[in-house]
Amino acid sequence: MTHHGDNRHALVFGASGLVGRHMVLTLAEAGARVTAAVRTAESGTRVEQWVRERGLTRSISTTIVDFDAPEILAGGPSAFPFITEIHNCAGSYRFGMTAQEARSANVGIVEKLIDFAEDLPNLQRVVHVSGYRVGGQDPATVPWSDEHRTAAYRELGAYEASKVESDAIFQARALESGIPWTIVNPSSVIGDSATGESDQHIGLVTTIEQIWDGTAAALPGNETTFLPVVTVDYLAAFMAAAAIDPVAAGRAYWVLDDATPPLADLLTHVGQHLGVKVPRVKMPIGVIKRLPQWMTKADPETLTFLSSDRYPTEPAIEFANKHGIQMPDVVLSLEKWTDHLAAHRFGAVMADSRRFVDVGGLRTFELGIPESNRVILPGLPVNADTWAEVASGIGARVVDLPGLGLSRGKGVQDWERWLPGVLSGQPTHLIGHSIGAAAAVVAADRIPGHVSSLTLIAPFFLQDRMRASARLRPLVPTYLRHISPARLAHQLTGSEASAAALESSLSDLKRSSAKRVAEHLTLAGSKRWRAELQEALGRFKGPVRIITGSDDPIAPIAVKQLELLPNIELISIPGAGHHPQLTHNHALVALLKSPVA
Repeated sequence: MTHHGDNRHALVFGASGLVGRHMVLTLAEAGARVTAAVRTAESGTRVEQWVRERGLTRSISTTIVDFDAPEILAGGPSAFPFITEIHNCAGSYRFGMTAQEARSANVGIVEKLIDFAEDLPNLQRVVHVSGYRVGGQDPATVPWSDEHRTAAYRELGAYEASKVESDAIFQARALESGIPWTIVNPSSVIGDSATGESDQHIGLVTTIEQIWDGTAAALPGNETTFLPVVTVDYLAAFMAAAAIDPVAAGRAYWVLDDATPPLADLLTHVGQHLGVKVPRVKMPIGVIKRLPQWMTKADPETLTFLSSDRYPTEPAIEFANKHGIQMPDVVLSLEKWTDHLAAHRFGAVMADSRRFVDVGGLRTFELGIPESNRVILPGLPVNADTWAEVASGIGARVVDLPGLGLSRGKGVQDWERWLPGVLSGQPTHLIGHSIGAAAAVVAADRIPGHVSSLTLIAPFFLQDRMRASARLRPLVPTYLRHISPARLAHQLTGSEASAAALESSLSDLKRSSAKRVAEHLTLAGSKRWRAELQEALGRFKGPVRIITGSDDPIAPIAVKQLELLPNIELISIPGAGHHPQLTHNHALVALLKSPVA
């Protein structure tokens, strides 16, 4: 009997992982009832929240799994008579494990899962995730001798050897128990083809991050090195179909995209897409293996994945076509995936509300509520991340200016085409800090119909000349690239308390923006530009709120002029300096929540 729709009840092991979460979502969207097996109640809550945030309206169930317990699920198989299919996405994808750790995580889980599945009365299929480099093992070799196991783990490394062994044991135990099975052998799993979303930061991600931060001296491999990828949503759709198709019973499928570019081309393309310098030198795998790890920064266990081998994908392609599962464009998927990785700083920040957008033809980073009509434009030398808490507190979005933070561009010369795109044609309350205050005033002057009101925070052009950036004069590009977070925090605020909040800003400065910051600082000292900005502010007739710290005031002559303008309100935050978002964010949020008078 084949179960469809509401007759399906899937049990997903490893449901909190990248593939597992997408399996839960894909199965539930297909109409199946789903039970997610997770390690803790908190993990189950996160899975439920994750699928809800991605539009799932029907509920899922969760259950706690303990692979070290006599019964991996409370009540044993008798408590789950309704299960019709199992998807095994559990295991440990991690390098550097001992052989004992890897066997417990990958081989032990398979053995206990099959023992559990054997006594499920309505089970129709177990779908097991193996791997494209380890699949196709001969179940007749089970059990492995101690000598064979020792040799395999020494040659392949603990992770890969444990996956090879678990592939063989899964087949052998399932055949012995009479359990219908399907194995999928995916390649490197990348993010969702539509959003790029992924929280898996191992393998290929590590190399891309090294290119991103400029620590990669060479590209691994040569023109034939093939490290294929597959998007996580394609893999989940394939597994969901395989679980109910009789044709897939007793079959193993290699699920990967044959159109994946050779590794060097792949890395070159994503590096260029991210706007970073890509090494031109290619280092053969044989050379990498002979060099010390401290020099190559390559985990020895990852090197066996770098080869020119190709894989038997025809059956998987035929099966996917039969079920209307279309392979997404691999290059576009890689771009979206690397965008997601970079926007989340390769796992350092996991908040959902971070993205790259095209603004006036420039690749622009923003965080916060998409298309919010409250827009924060950060100052120097910090980035949008330093404003994340304030943006969350007032329901705003923060946009890195061209050439600063994570945004591409040359700087102020891009504002003319960039600012209209930021405003998107809707009445916007612009909140500009320091150099961002200048951008806000320029937008209000040139596109007044799209700017409803202004909040200017520490506007340098209203302060004593160079006062706002006096501390920053020594921060020339070389200095900016080498300063520590603690020292920068002291330079900006007089205290090291904000050092952690400035780490991402230092990362941006070291990687790409130090030169642009120095150029903006020089421009901020221009007497002519400061006068032009003051005149532009005077022409804007909408409400304006100017917020400064008591330790970083507006010039007295400017105060006298501003007090004569009925549309301008002056506010001082006691004890604050030029960066109140770092030192007085709660007071700042309270002020920004109130409408501009």
